Amino acid sequence: MDENDLLDNLIDLCDDLAWGRPASEDRLFGLTAPQTPAQASGQGAQQPSPQPGAGTVPERYARLAEAFGMMLVKVEAREFQQAQLIAELRDRNEELEEARRLLTERNQRLAHTLQDSFQPRRLIGQCAAMRAVTDMALSIARRPINTLLLGPTGAGKEVVAKLIHYSSPRREGPFIAVNCTAIPEALFESEMFGIERGVATGVSARKGLVEEADGGTLFLDELADMPLPHQAKLLRVLEGREVVRVGSSRAIPVDIKVVAATNADLAQAVREGRFREDLYYRINVAEVHLPPLCERGDDILLLAQHFLERHCAQMGRPRLTISFGARDLLRRYAWPGNVRELNNEMERAAALTIGDRVEVGDLSPRIAGPVGAGGSGGGAGGGTAAASAGRETASAGSAGHAPGFTPGLTAGAEGAAGAGGAPCPAGSLPGAGSLPDAGAFTGAGYQPPSVASPSPAFVAAVSAGAGQPGISGGADAADRFNLHGLERETILAALDHAGGNKSRAAELLGITREGLRKKLLRFAISGGDDRA
Repeated sequence: MDENDLLDNLIDLCDDLAWGRPASEDRLFGLTAPQTPAQASGQGAQQPSPQPGAGTVPERYARLAEAFGMMLVKVEAREFQQAQLIAELRDRNEELEEARRLLTERNQRLAHTLQDSFQPRRLIGQCAAMRAVTDMALSIARRPINTLLLGPTGAGKEVVAKLIHYSSPRREGPFIAVNCTAIPEALFESEMFGIERGVATGVSARKGLVEEADGGTLFLDELADMPLPHQAKLLRVLEGREVVRVGSSRAIPVDIKVVAATNADLAQAVREGRFREDLYYRINVAEVHLPPLCERGDDILLLAQHFLERHCAQMGRPRLTISFGARDLLRRYAWPGNVRELNNEMERAAALTIGDRVEVGDLSPRIAGPVGAGGSGGGAGGGTAAASAGRETASAGSAGHAPGFTPGLTAGAEGAAGAGGAPCPAGSLPGAGSLPDAGAFTGAGYQPPSVASPSPAFVAAVSAGAGQPGISGGADAADRFNLHGLERETILAALDHAGGNKSRAAELLGITREGLRKKLLRFAISGGDDRA
């Protein structure tokens, strides 16, 4: 190979390296090909071309230098691009790691917030029945036993199920809720137990709901409505603690805690053959009964205020309070939809209330309407009969008040009919002696509720005027019935009836706790319990 061919090969090789093209083998081997003897001895070798004039560079050498310089530039550029790409990838990796860390922290915060939302202290309910439910739920949470929750629809069975889960050692595991009536019969096995790939056209492998709940809690809602064929399949899984996916023969072990809920009488369903007896005993290891809302007394007002504040915050409006007349109607209503119905009612009030307080007129017609249409409260169908029952209840209930207490106007909370005329159980609601707003007393056929007679002790005290400010013992009626003395006597009677609890006394009087405190200072009345 002569000098010109060598230069041409070098130039072509530099071009290939500069543009990133793979060098051909003939060029690579041509650069290092051994010389023939004739070439080594100089025989037959072509003479180099004559040198051009002084100070000039041969064309081939110039092309070689240009190609070599271009190669160096291109190689350096590629190395720079590679370094830049590596730096960008490193920065992107750091960003991804930071995003992963933030997502992990956010997920942990959300999990902790969710767990904290279903702690016992967050459960709203002070009545004896709900305290018993809470104690029972905490006892169940510490043990890996199946549980059956019984109660009317809307009573909060899923809330209790989450309380059990997030108070148990399984709190870090999943909580999978399943509506037993929402899964079609043809898809029950694949949805509950999973399916393998290739069982049907276009079907990919996936886990079932039971397998998803592994290490956590499986909540079966509306269990009584599950068809009998599904019950047999579920029983097999609960007994063996393993699932077999559709299209597979391999059993997958699962570790789950089952909490089931229904508003039906499962024992009666077993007797009628609508529910499997073996599944009933498998699930009903522990049984929890949730009371209806109308049996929870003052919990109605606590829940109402809680729901009202939550919906106000979601709607971006200031906090609302509930007037005394509206509170009285809420306590006297039967609540056939239970807590769910109360939540919807407070959402409606938060959206439609114009002022800063929920009045009687802001409530739904099914709650406030009967008061203005001839009923004495609580629901449709109350009418004159409920008003008569209210008068009897008010007259009979006055004997149970503290001496000197005047309950005022009442329609008989315990005799008020609920929706559809169904009364709440007697004694389940606190006696509320409040006067609804004047706007509710409209409509034809309205019969005003009775005025409960004051207790004999109070009449004797007013007649005698024994040392009370503003009440003299003479025959002058204007002195004996001085409003100053009557107001003081009423405050004392309310405190006595509330057992000294100022908050409860203020609620009975229809004023705020701060207003009661000012009146106590004005009348120089000391004592009372400062508990909220």
